[in-house]
Amino acid sequence: MARLKDKYLALKPELQSALGIANVMQVPALEKVIISVGCGFAMKDNKLIQSIQDTISNIAGQRASVVVARKSVAGFKVREGMPVGVKVTLRGAQMYDFMDKLINISLPRVKDFRGIPRNGFDGRGNYNFGLTEQLIFPEVDYDSIMQIHGMNITVVTSATADKDAFKLLEMIGMPFAKGRE
Repeated sequence: MARLKDKYLALKPELQSALGIANVMQVPALEKVIISVGCGFAMKDNKLIQSIQDTISNIAGQRASVVVARKSVAGFKVREGMPVGVKVTLRGAQMYDFMDKLINISLPRVKDFRGIPRNGFDGRGNYNFGLTEQLIFPEVDYDSIMQIHGMNITVVTSATADKDAFKLLEMIGMPFAKGRE
C-alpha cells in the first residue's frame, strides 16, 4: 500500500525542476510523522489513558507510548511521573501508509472540510496541524472509545524552507485550504 511513496518517486523530477534544485539528493522528502495527544485531562484516569493509547496505536499501526511529566508543576496539579500525553513516531513504509490514509480517506470524512490551514509551517520546513476528533479514521470504533479527543500531527520534511515543504506536500496531495499563500 505504498502508493504515496510511488507517487512521490514519480513526482521527484517534477519537484526538482519546480524548485530549481540542481542536485537530486537535495529534493525535499518526508522524514517522519509524529502523532501526539495531550491528555492532561486524564492524568488520574489510567483506563482513559490506556484507551487513548490504544486508539492512537490503531490509527498509526504502531504501538504508541505514554509521555510522562518530567517535573512537577503545582499550578497545574502535575506531579513528576504522571502521564500527560500519548505519542507515536512513524517512519518509512508506515509513515507513507499513514499519510496516504490521512489524505485520501480520513480528511475527506471531516464535516464541512475546506482544507487544512496553510499557516502551520514552523520556518524550518516542518508542518503541524491539529484534528479535533479521532472518529474520522476508519480504524476507530465509535462504540469502543471512552472520550472524544483531538490530536496534533507533525510532518517533518528534509526541506530547509517552508515554501519547499509546502510544494512537496501540495504535490503529494495534501489538501490545503484555498487562499493566500
